[in-house]
Amino acid sequence: MSDLASKDCIPCKGGVPPLDSEAIDTLLAQLSDAWEVVDDHHLTRAYKFKGYAPAVDFTNQVAAIADAQDHHPDILLCWGQVTVTIWTHKIDGLTESDFVFAAKCEAAYTQET
Repeated sequence: MSDLASKDCIPCKGGVPPLDSEAIDTLLAQLSDAWEVVDDHHLTRAYKFKGYAPAVDFTNQVAAIADAQDHHPDILLCWGQVTVTIWTHKIDGLTESDFVFAAKCEAAYTQET
């Protein structure tokens, strides 16, 4: 488990700027290479599975993490694939908690496969 995955998401109360490119690059380097940052605004990753049921199981794991962390990503479930997209809506950009959540998804996926 990465150091990020051992942290908890901190709810954003607004009034803080989104992370800049340098901070994003530093945090992104701590995640799997499969994660992408789009327009310095959000993180996204597609996870692959061998069928629908394993994808549903992973979706449910991500949902449980989201509820526990009070940090709710967009989740797209397809046959054999789950795409997770994360950003902090309150500031319309990325915070460290978005990367923490991504690392928690990675940890869940590693246990799943």
